[in-house]
Amino acid sequence: MTAADPALDRRFMALALALAGRGLGNVWPNPAVGCVLVQDGHIVGRGWTQPGGRPHAETEALARAGDGAQGATCYTTLEPCVHHGETGPCADALVKAGIARAVVATEDPDPRVAGRGNAMLEAAGIEVARGCMEAEARALNAGFLSRVEKGRLHVTLKLASTLDGRIGTHTGDSRWITGPLARARGHLMRAQHDAVVVGAASAVADDPALTCRLPGLDGRSPVRVVIDGSARLPASHAVIAGAGEQATWIVSTEALGGDGRHAAWREAGVEIVEVAAQADGRPALKAALEALAGRGLTRVLVEGGGRLAAALLCAGLVDRIEWFRAPGAIGGDGVPALAALGVDRADDMPRFHRVSSAALGEDVLDTLVPAD
Repeated sequence: MTAADPALDRRFMALALALAGRGLGNVWPNPAVGCVLVQDGHIVGRGWTQPGGRPHAETEALARAGDGAQGATCYTTLEPCVHHGETGPCADALVKAGIARAVVATEDPDPRVAGRGNAMLEAAGIEVARGCMEAEARALNAGFLSRVEKGRLHVTLKLASTLDGRIGTHTGDSRWITGPLARARGHLMRAQHDAVVVGAASAVADDPALTCRLPGLDGRSPVRVVIDGSARLPASHAVIAGAGEQATWIVSTEALGGDGRHAAWREAGVEIVEVAAQADGRPALKAALEALAGRGLTRVLVEGGGRLAAALLCAGLVDRIEWFRAPGAIGGDGVPALAALGVDRADDMPRFHRVSSAALGEDVLDTLVPAD
């Protein structure tokens, strides 16, 4: 058994978190969990949530550890489950394996667990240490936690603009504003999210593939979601035509469901997500996010366009911004990254806190979260 040592606990929990990150975008509706089993300072087993959400991280780690799990310390980024699914509860498996201690980063808010996993371990005489790197664990699984605790998924808004906040020239040309390193990071973000979301206007204008095209990650493309409240996306569009190869969903309004437009999309292999319309006839965004969460999505990457981005900001539905800025300027006649927000006073503008800033070649990536 590994003795309690805060520095050692953080070291192995950091490894468990790194393993958990491998599942982001690939395990929904389950959380991305990492697990490390340690015996006398040596790793005897490790695992992370597998594609589709099963097997769980603890099950994978125990399988690799075998008899080495007896008397070991288990480092897991989320409280072990206690409910039955395709496999038995992870908490029960850890008890049967004979672990002596468990270091759990954060509690699972799922009503089926919610403290009962830790309680099962303690009832079996296993020491449970809670809260090691909890903030990091909650940040990694922000999507799953948002879905369980708020009933909606986690929204990351991705923007790529010039220094003056333009995403295209007055003619609509936008290739390429940012350089290859920034574009590669954008593709990695797609692989780490359950879905990529665009508005219908952007889909029609840019004809995006919305897939991950990084070497080795071509199988990690997310669900493609287009928000189209006016059925402007033709069945011949590339996104629709490729629906048979890549999961494609269209969020539309219930009012358009009876005139044959939805039927044409469905025939092409598209899944229609019908939600109520707001006053202007467009899909109500909060309802749309709740409907997507109801289908199991936990985290989405919103890539365009300016009207959708502005609407999400105005509604307070943006949880994170990833803003790529290229060292150039287009000017006031260019296409703005954000449509009008209707802000009358500077004090009323949405404000964000910069979490990090990174150079990607000549470009800069700022990561921001809403200010408290």
